[in-house]
Amino acid sequence: MSHAALVRAAAIAAFALCLGVVVLGAYVRLSNAGLGCPDWPGCYGHLTPTGAAADERTASAPLAGRPLDVGKAWREMLHRYAAGTLGCLIVCLTAMAIAWRRERLLPPWFAIALPAIVVLQGLLGRLTVTWQLRPLFVSLHLLFGFTTLSLLWWLVLTRALPRGADWAAAPVSPRTGLTAARRLALVALVALALQIALGGWTSSNYAAIACPDLPTCQGSWWPQADFRSAFVLWRGWSGNYEGGVLDNPARVAIHLSHRLGALAASLALLAAALAALRARANRPATAAAAAVLLLLALQWTIGSSMVLHGFPLWLATAHNAGAALLLLAALALNRSLWPAPHAL
Repeated sequence: MSHAALVRAAAIAAFALCLGVVVLGAYVRLSNAGLGCPDWPGCYGHLTPTGAAADERTASAPLAGRPLDVGKAWREMLHRYAAGTLGCLIVCLTAMAIAWRRERLLPPWFAIALPAIVVLQGLLGRLTVTWQLRPLFVSLHLLFGFTTLSLLWWLVLTRALPRGADWAAAPVSPRTGLTAARRLALVALVALALQIALGGWTSSNYAAIACPDLPTCQGSWWPQADFRSAFVLWRGWSGNYEGGVLDNPARVAIHLSHRLGALAASLALLAAALAALRARANRPATAAAAAVLLLLALQWTIGSSMVLHGFPLWLATAHNAGAALLLLAALALNRSLWPAPHAL
């Protein structure tokens, strides 16, 4: 197997694993298992929850005042095991790029950015646990997880596919409206990124259930909302943030912001997808635009169903997975509307 083929295989494997880690992380957070192991990187001083459960000291002296819940501990540790495996895979990918740097298998900035983000993610994961789910750390951990996923997907789109299958490298025709489609696609991507950040802030502040009805919120189109308190990034060093600490008006403000952000991001994505279809740039752009429209409809369906059915865990997790897939489609749309760099 050639060096290029090895890098392609490692990139695709890392991307697939990262997507699983992002969804698993959402499940851990939404199932209130984020403090299943209140220490880091182990679990009550052990490598596995099984080892912690077998240790008599765990029962007699709960760590940080939290008795061991084996189910939550396993969910948390499985996420850590998967994230650790992803980190090792990214390090291997970077090592290959450095060892074979004369072949220019990866851009130099990419070989630096990914390992740096992995280290930062490890630090944020530790702070998320040791500072007991501070919203700032939880949200940043989520955002850099999506950033890692985006970088790996961009690598797959531009560098990690065989020459004949690099669908993003299809020639772009100079049609009228292509420039507008490119600009709208970029705006849509930024709007979606901001909406994902709002979603992370909503989840980390336990504000999803602040509006249990749809399309109104608590029976009103504009209920009492405290926007001043809703977006304070840091609230001191003490206290456990599991379950949230904000008053209801602040949580309502966060939820309303998320709904308005969803509307703005949806309009931007819709405009970008329709502009790309109208421009008829190439088949990859058409496929990406269709994927954006399909996933956008799916996200709205999941989001509405989640509210109407009382925020069941599986739908909340699917909503996070849908956001990840929609981000991938938006990235693919942007990539397909620009001329591709030299392939491997």
